[in-house]
Amino acid sequence: MRGIYLVLTSLSFGLAAHPALATDWTQFRGPNHDGVSLEKIRTDWNANAPRPIWKAPMRNGFSAVTVGDGEAFTLVMAEIDGADQEACIALDAAKGKVLWTTPVGVAKYDGGGEHGAPGNDGGDGPRSTPSYDSGKVYVYSAHMVLKCLDAKTGKELWTCDVTKEHSGRNIHWQSAASPLIDDGLVYIAGGGPGEALLAFDKDSGRLAWESQDDAMTQSTPVAATILGQRQIIFFTQKGLVSVEPKTGAALWRYPFPYRVSTAISPIVSGDIVYCSAAYNVGSSACKITKTGGQFSAQKLWMVTGNKEANHWSTPVCKDGCIFGIFDQAKFGTAPLECVDLATGAVRWSHPGFGPGGCTLVDGCVLALTDAGDLVLVKATPDAYTEVGRTHALGGKCWNAAGVSNGRIYARSTTEGVSLDVAPQ
Repeated sequence: MRGIYLVLTSLSFGLAAHPALATDWTQFRGPNHDGVSLEKIRTDWNANAPRPIWKAPMRNGFSAVTVGDGEAFTLVMAEIDGADQEACIALDAAKGKVLWTTPVGVAKYDGGGEHGAPGNDGGDGPRSTPSYDSGKVYVYSAHMVLKCLDAKTGKELWTCDVTKEHSGRNIHWQSAASPLIDDGLVYIAGGGPGEALLAFDKDSGRLAWESQDDAMTQSTPVAATILGQRQIIFFTQKGLVSVEPKTGAALWRYPFPYRVSTAISPIVSGDIVYCSAAYNVGSSACKITKTGGQFSAQKLWMVTGNKEANHWSTPVCKDGCIFGIFDQAKFGTAPLECVDLATGAVRWSHPGFGPGGCTLVDGCVLALTDAGDLVLVKATPDAYTEVGRTHALGGKCWNAAGVSNGRIYARSTTEGVSLDVAPQ
């Protein structure tokens, strides 16, 4: 293989002490699929800035970073055998050294991230994020090929081409959804009628079930327990559809408009589920009820238009409020907002973030701006209160940071970084 060109810049600051609640960040938006870290971190950034552990060049991609058993995983664009390909890479999470590189498919896109409005330049590349579970890495490529790799070697263990094997039809800007792993199964969308939603045994790759007729979006499904029922919630072109995890049978539906692209993951808080899409669609929340064993979803509120919509940045939720980056294609300027989940009322709004991403940690929203700043903001509805800020990355950042074992892991279209934020 040639052309991965990840020349490591090691900053050799030693290892951070692990906090008491240290955890791996194993999937897109974390191990619980909700963008929430349970770790305690150092928040006095103005006096004690996060300390870089390592920084490594990375060629193109909007993939976030996941962490499992001492390794960090992401997707990049790489020249392999004379052609640009998507590649999954594993790095030593402590040192940033590339351990292996495995091609997962052709790197050919519709150009959604390469050129356009001011602030939109800066590279294109893989859109999804690898998932880690029990020594294996799972990747769903932009061209809808699901692969399971050995985490220590990068060797392919099993694969499924959804286009060829399940009548899959890709969408504009290609698939951006990440594989969801829950209770032994891997969940993805993208198949044809009757097999639109798919579940596979995570170890063997055997098809567990195929279900529904929903056309796919760029949204990653989530797993959640609502009213005592574990369920997998997909955000499709028909809206929200919740299915029983072991069979794929529909539990409830919530219709929601589709126009051009839907990208965020659903947000679940108790019995309320939130969804949003740009392109003048808007945002909405529904309440899930259960009567005589039957689930249903009732609309709580909906607002239309872009100003109160999430483009591709999935918000986080705390104490009945969602915190996220709103508006469409406002590169460098899109605001971070706090919205009441039950009513849709905007509690506060602060500009200057751009379409980056949000993570919830230690009572704060950790926002990654599209220009590479990491910003800590108190996760309260009273007012925008900035706790600290540091410039972490060059390039364009269209994803959210992860928090694992006292460190922040983040990346852009040009580089990745690990920062020490363990309590001292």
